[in-house]
Amino acid sequence: MQVNSIIFDFDGTLGDSKKCGVIATKEAFKELHLTAPSNHLIEYYMGIPIEESFKKMADRKLTDIEFEELLSLFRTYYKKYEDQYLKVFPGVKEILEELRLRGLSLFVLSSKKTIVLHRNLVLLEIDSYFKEIIGSDKLSNYKPHPEGITYLLKKYHLDSDRTLMVGDAIFDIQMGKSGKVQTCAVTWGSHDQEKLKKELPDILIDTPQSIMSFIC
Repeated sequence: MQVNSIIFDFDGTLGDSKKCGVIATKEAFKELHLTAPSNHLIEYYMGIPIEESFKKMADRKLTDIEFEELLSLFRTYYKKYEDQYLKVFPGVKEILEELRLRGLSLFVLSSKKTIVLHRNLVLLEIDSYFKEIIGSDKLSNYKPHPEGITYLLKKYHLDSDRTLMVGDAIFDIQMGKSGKVQTCAVTWGSHDQEKLKKELPDILIDTPQSIMSFIC
């Protein structure tokens, strides 16, 4: 596979935000006197925006005011804990540097708000590697809708056959396939290998360095 552009998911792919996300979610739900979701459920929905996942995880219907408060609480707790728990996955910085040296165009397409995504990339010291970062607020449709991929293909005149979507969740692979680009599932994030295999990604890898064998 000869690719010259790569679109990365963030959570579970570049950044290890699992612990931070789980703690922040549980704290937010508890403060609103909601049943805190299980770790497994929280991790499963990490691939889509909290505007959707929190509705699926709440044990009762929330009013609009309650729901906005829940989102606000989560964001507050997440920011509180991210310095302590948010980490870059081993090998990610090295592979980003190698990809940049080879002249590939790199992007991030995340379910986070763009301002939070940028803050996280800066914290992990990997923000400079990307041509553009796209959060959920830049789009009208959330993952697995391919709007974000279509936007990047059009804006940067990318060849879909030579563009790779890399993510740890089934939603990323579904989005990539809908966007008609190549897909790479990574096994170090939120969804296990068996779930990912069922989506039939073009590539399934266990380490960041493995991406190179499909580019050289």
